[in-house]
Amino acid sequence: MTEVVAVIPARYWSSRLPGKPLLDIGGKPMIRWVWERTCRAGAVGRVIVATDDPRVAEVVEEFGGEVVMTSPEHPSGTDRVAEVAKGLSPDLVVNVQGDEPFLDPEVVDQVVEAILKLDVPMATAAGRIDDPEQLWDPSVVKVVLDLEGHALYFSRSPIPFLRDVPEEGWLEKAKFLRHIGIYAYRREFLMTLSGLPPTPLELYEKLEQLRALEHGYKIAVAETEYQSFGVDTPEDLRRAREIVCGR
Repeated sequence: MTEVVAVIPARYWSSRLPGKPLLDIGGKPMIRWVWERTCRAGAVGRVIVATDDPRVAEVVEEFGGEVVMTSPEHPSGTDRVAEVAKGLSPDLVVNVQGDEPFLDPEVVDQVVEAILKLDVPMATAAGRIDDPEQLWDPSVVKVVLDLEGHALYFSRSPIPFLRDVPEEGWLEKAKFLRHIGIYAYRREFLMTLSGLPPTPLELYEKLEQLRALEHGYKIAVAETEYQSFGVDTPEDLRRAREIVCGR
């Protein structure tokens, strides 16, 4: 049986939302929302919160979660997850974003299924774009796939480009996919990836998943109906609280 460990990187300091993992949403800190939903994924046998701050660690331990302290020097969540994985020996490691309080556990299972089905070193998820504003929003990352479901490229620009089609008609003529930032890695590959230097396209687009593609590695993409919602700004936090209150 495949052993799968999910790691949730939870950095305390955020320029737009300081103390983000501990912000209250409906009476619970955000990190607890993410942890609880990740625990519901059928494919995952163990869930670990990776943090650089004792305040986050204390809260996670209080609600019964497992936590590992990591270096405050990591430039990305992937590096934080890799530090945790170095001390473990699972078959797969899933990187779950710590700022998605309404994560659908099924997406975790879909990403794990994709990495196993396509026999690749890495997998992620994507959902269809139906809103024209998202298509042109650089904060919404787009992805295009090959015929077998592997990522060809990720970009902050709309891809593919539809030549000779008016922009207002693009969503009617083609399928556009929004990248969802959850990743599954084979453990050995995660160790390799975290040791590779940044690549040109990665630096241009500010998208670290491009590092794998530029080095020639395959990324499977699980298509899902889930519409991700990350809490990155005070406005996002307000919306998250409204969602909980409306339930």
